[in-house]
Amino acid sequence: MAPWIFLLFTFVAVLNAQAALKQMSLAECCRAGQEHGQTSQDCASLPLLSEFPACRMAQEQCCTAVLERSSCEQGIGLALGEGTCEVLSGNACETRSAKMCCQCCILGREALADGLSCELKLPVAYQCGAVSHQCCLQGLAEATGNGTLALENKLPNDQDEDPLNDKCTNTQCSQRCLGNNSCGCFQGYRLKPDGRNCEDINECLLGAHHCQLGEQCINKDGSYRCQREASCGTGYELTDSNICQGEPPRHLVAGLRETKPFNDITDSCTRASAGIRRLIGFFPLTDIDECEIGTHNCGQELVCRNTQGSFRCQPRHQCGPGFFQDALGNCIDINECLSQSAPCPARQTCINTVGSYVCQRSSPSCGRGYHLSEDGARCVDVDECMGTDGACAGHNCINTVGSFRCQCRAGYTFNSISRACEDINECRHFPGRLCAHKCENVQGSYQCSCTMGFKLASDGRNCEDVNECESNPCSQECANVYGSYQCYCRRGYQLSDVDGTTCEDIDECALPTGGHLCAYRCHNVPGSFQCSCPPVGYTLGPSGRSCQDVDECLTATHNCTESESCFNVQGGFRCLSFECPDNYRRAGEMPVRCVKSCPPNDAACLSDPVQSISHTVISLPTFRDFVKPEEIVFLRTNSPAHTALRPAFPSIIFDILAGNVHNSFDIVKRYEQSMAVGVVRQVKPITGPFYTVLKLAMNHVMSGVVSYRNIVNVHIYISEFWF
Repeated sequence: MAPWIFLLFTFVAVLNAQAALKQMSLAECCRAGQEHGQTSQDCASLPLLSEFPACRMAQEQCCTAVLERSSCEQGIGLALGEGTCEVLSGNACETRSAKMCCQCCILGREALADGLSCELKLPVAYQCGAVSHQCCLQGLAEATGNGTLALENKLPNDQDEDPLNDKCTNTQCSQRCLGNNSCGCFQGYRLKPDGRNCEDINECLLGAHHCQLGEQCINKDGSYRCQREASCGTGYELTDSNICQGEPPRHLVAGLRETKPFNDITDSCTRASAGIRRLIGFFPLTDIDECEIGTHNCGQELVCRNTQGSFRCQPRHQCGPGFFQDALGNCIDINECLSQSAPCPARQTCINTVGSYVCQRSSPSCGRGYHLSEDGARCVDVDECMGTDGACAGHNCINTVGSFRCQCRAGYTFNSISRACEDINECRHFPGRLCAHKCENVQGSYQCSCTMGFKLASDGRNCEDVNECESNPCSQECANVYGSYQCYCRRGYQLSDVDGTTCEDIDECALPTGGHLCAYRCHNVPGSFQCSCPPVGYTLGPSGRSCQDVDECLTATHNCTESESCFNVQGGFRCLSFECPDNYRRAGEMPVRCVKSCPPNDAACLSDPVQSISHTVISLPTFRDFVKPEEIVFLRTNSPAHTALRPAFPSIIFDILAGNVHNSFDIVKRYEQSMAVGVVRQVKPITGPFYTVLKLAMNHVMSGVVSYRNIVNVHIYISEFWF
């Protein structure tokens, strides 16, 4: 058994435990490796087929087996064709396997020549012994003339010994006994884990076969066979013996020793394969007569003629002289003037005719620059410079034999092909060297020009900057820059996007930030803006942007009576008059506070928990950006509030009794220095003008009962303006 086959057997046994995890079978991985080795002859760049290492191992081993088998077959072919392995030195066929197979094959042939047995009695490797045994059997078949002798893919004499000998007394072996109660298997089988039975080896899966390129390996019990994939050539049939009808057996082709010299073939690998190709001609081929069985494709105008391995279609009728026949039998005229060399004598012209040709006498043909002489017998030079058509188009003309040339003026060059003076494009021949900016070619010379913002200098080549501001191109301010100019605008103006020179007024009030320029209203003016305030109740502040409320009560510009109190609000004033209800007396002005004062023995008055009624007035603007509650009123007590540390003190409860329009206000309680404080907040935006009286209650609760209550009436005025 070859070492590489033994390694594959061991490799497969190790991977049996992982068979359930593979996404691709080992057969598919091995087949991919074989195909890659056959096509690329290289196993170093195998494609990745699976993430499992076992598949990669199968690819590499099967690909290597293909290359080693191919190399070994080349070595055997060289040994059979040349009888020497020396040509392997420095040749593409020189591989370790090829040289080993070549030398071992020669050893087998030498053993046969010495009259020895084909069993090589040398301690060599298994593959060397198998190759030697095969080559020896091939030579024996050639010597005996037995053309049916086949080379077996098995170890010689591996089944000759008795499998049931007496060396295994305690073990029953299914195939062979190796002694000492150990079992073995025939070639093509391997021992199962039980140590007694044998199972078939799939040579096709492991790549341990010798099928050629173009053949498919088919596994059999204990062996395999090679099935040809491609069909036979035209005119031959594939037989059951896997060869084309008339084709020599493959093992005899491999065993042929080429005896003829190969003068036309230098490569040793090519000589070995050429010897096999020549062998095919030594065996009779059974031809198929396509004309007889009607498998040809000749038309009605053609007659089928059978040939060895094929057929030919020949025309029914023959063409006469001056014609040739095409593949369809048509007669095509032969142009004798083209197919024959000089069919006519000198000074005669050949003219083709249908089926023949004629010769006519011809006059001398003068080339360019010559014309016929007056007698028509010779060609004379033409003086192109004597003509009136201007051969050189105004340049100096010099006649030459058969032609002429022009002496061109400065800025032109002579074109020998067109025979004319052509303008020299100085701008293209000397780029960046003639003009500072732009170069324009003209006939016989060039002109320089400048880009916008520059003017041509006195030397006609350099460019000078132009001061565009001298022509006042800008509506306000102008600044000259190199090659151009820049317009600027004064404050309050911006440069027009249309012409880039005109300054346009900036409407500051229309800008995204214009709503914050003025507290009330913004008015655009050329180059700036002005702010204004509501016409009544406000005056413009020192900044010119903010509005200040006019305190009519302070400036005495109100119209309140003596019995009324003036209260200033945003943008105006209010005349208010508060009267205390019965059983209450007035205790202060602004805020007005009415304190309870009961007559003697008035039980109803004394039992009323309301101890005081207060009036206060606040003025609020319309908040422009209302994002969170605004704290507007604070209700404070004069005594500590009830807490866990002060259980004897009353608990303070704040409440809104009336005037909370749309629930726009709420009241929350907080503690400041152990004192309860009621905070009235505006929780929703209100757009003025708006007026409401928010009636608030501050309840003192002891043991769950309101002991006394203070009422606070908050008069809220919201202006229609915001600042």
